[in-house]
Amino acid sequence: MIRVTVSDTTTETSVVKSIRLRRSDGRPFAPYEAGAHVDVLGPGGITRQYSLCSPPDDTDSYLIAVKREENSRGGSAALHDQVAAGDELVISEPRNLFRIEPAADRHVLVGAGIGITPLLSMAHQLRRTGAWFRLHYFATNREKAAFVPLLESAEFAADVEFHFGVDRNEQPKAVVEALADLDAATHVYTCGPKEFMQRVTDVATRSLPEDNVHIEHFQPLEPTAEAGDEFEVELDTGEVFRVPPGRSIVEVLADGGIEVDTSCREGICGTCVLTVLDGVPDHRDNCLTRKEKAAGDQIATCVSRASTARLVLEL
Repeated sequence: MIRVTVSDTTTETSVVKSIRLRRSDGRPFAPYEAGAHVDVLGPGGITRQYSLCSPPDDTDSYLIAVKREENSRGGSAALHDQVAAGDELVISEPRNLFRIEPAADRHVLVGAGIGITPLLSMAHQLRRTGAWFRLHYFATNREKAAFVPLLESAEFAADVEFHFGVDRNEQPKAVVEALADLDAATHVYTCGPKEFMQRVTDVATRSLPEDNVHIEHFQPLEPTAEAGDEFEVELDTGEVFRVPPGRSIVEVLADGGIEVDTSCREGICGTCVLTVLDGVPDHRDNCLTRKEKAAGDQIATCVSRASTARLVLEL
């Protein structure tokens, strides 16, 4: 974990606030990989995950953007109401579950609302490397879209298309038009509300393999770890634990004195992922990709379970 100081905050929209962070010890950050997020331990001890949206090679500061959720459980509201320049926070090292595909010739970024944040870091990186990309940004209107002045600047304007005020009934047509002329060398990246990302995925996979479509999730899947049959977990140390219905692997291991790093406990941040040496996972997370789930050699231990009677895990 890294102790950071808030250097400044900016009101991006009526519900989105950006927060610039610098290391409290004065040292530079390490460059991060576009699409990465950090855990932020906010006021009141609540940890939430936020995408980094500054240029990935900017070692002077990290930038996050926080949307005040209508039904906030304390995380976004605290960062809006209780955090100002000069305050200290604690963040994790960046983790990336939403990477740019290096082998792709073209990159199409499709975001809605606050989903612009990880795509903004991708746009910075793609611009720096000279890669071909197009960013499509959907929002209710200009006033509710974050970072518009930056995206309209000379750095990005030629590669950004705004879709403001697109009616719900018109959105399918707009997405189809945004994703026209895809070829096998194109990869699509999307972040936003669940229904929006599903629409983008449905359209993109009409002409692209599923592995060419990348999704950033910040919502858990259902059902969660509470459902399912009992199974055994064997660790590479030889210890064996029984995981009953209603308990997660993380909880059972903690009861046995074995702590697995966790953050969200909802299967969206990837902190608790362990290697599977034997057995078949029952994936219930939103952090592993389709390809990683199909490989069956990793498991998000805070929510996922087993399809076999035993899983063997490497700590």
